[in-house]
Amino acid sequence: MATQHSNSALRAPAPPSRPYAKANPGYGKRSTPDQRPPRPDDFALLPERERYVAGYVDHLPDGAAMDIKPLAKSLPLYGQMAVGSALRALGVAGHLRHVRCPADAGGGQIRWITRTYWSRTAHDNEWWAAFLGGAPAAPVTPAVPAVPQQRAQEPEPEPALTPETPTAAPSPAYLALAQLGRADARLALSAADCAALEEAAAAWLARGVNTEYLVQALTAGLPPAVDSPVGFLRRRLRDKLPPLLPAAPAPDAPGMPERRPMVECTECGAPGRPEALPDGLCRSCRAPDQAGTDTTTAAEPPAERDVAAYVGTLRELLRLP
Repeated sequence: MATQHSNSALRAPAPPSRPYAKANPGYGKRSTPDQRPPRPDDFALLPERERYVAGYVDHLPDGAAMDIKPLAKSLPLYGQMAVGSALRALGVAGHLRHVRCPADAGGGQIRWITRTYWSRTAHDNEWWAAFLGGAPAAPVTPAVPAVPQQRAQEPEPEPALTPETPTAAPSPAYLALAQLGRADARLALSAADCAALEEAAAAWLARGVNTEYLVQALTAGLPPAVDSPVGFLRRRLRDKLPPLLPAAPAPDAPGMPERRPMVECTECGAPGRPEALPDGLCRSCRAPDQAGTDTTTAAEPPAERDVAAYVGTLRELLRLP
């Protein structure tokens, strides 16, 4: 049974007493709506470290930086690893979600920005899935894959080719795979590797994501070393394939399709739909004992999260290395 912590424990430092780091425009903290006013016992049932970090984050204004490094600089009692573990635990407890949202980058291009949605009140996975499924995304213009265009009206053929051998432009999927080595040297592929993985990458594009999103999804949360880039990517392309969604109704404004946010795993940053990342964690980052018993131990979710009962599970999670 969970034991309530004494209020005499460490209190979070007051943000107004020191300057806080601001995120770039569009990034950073976003408070969820309909929160109750703050109370002294808001996070009393959380472990000491998580209560300390939660109290600090709760007082930060919207737009404040939520990355591990700036938070660790503002919290002198804990380093970056401790702050990262605390944020992961707060996600499991239902207080935050990292969300990747599309934004207009100009020139018909889309960039994905990461926001951290924060709730003073802990919510269950069903609430977060419903909230994030309807969270407004920044206005965007349609993303056109950046495919190098052939030079128009080229008078002479390529030297190594005859006029009877036309040159086919690389597909968007092939080009996205070819860019991975520039995004991260651990994922450098040969031309043969790109051709072998092209069909699997094209399946992602067929499900509505663009090449920029594909590159970010494949490079997020890499291990320290990748022995076989082609094997690693083949498995990641298969295991993290986005779900096939029904066709959305035509938007009111032509050429302005609606794009929904994608939740990021609090641990490794891998993206996915809200319902695919319970507790803000992807399958591989969830505790092994939980991953193997999801279908047998998951009780019917209550209308309101039973925080006291959930603290026991949270403490077990924090004991993991």
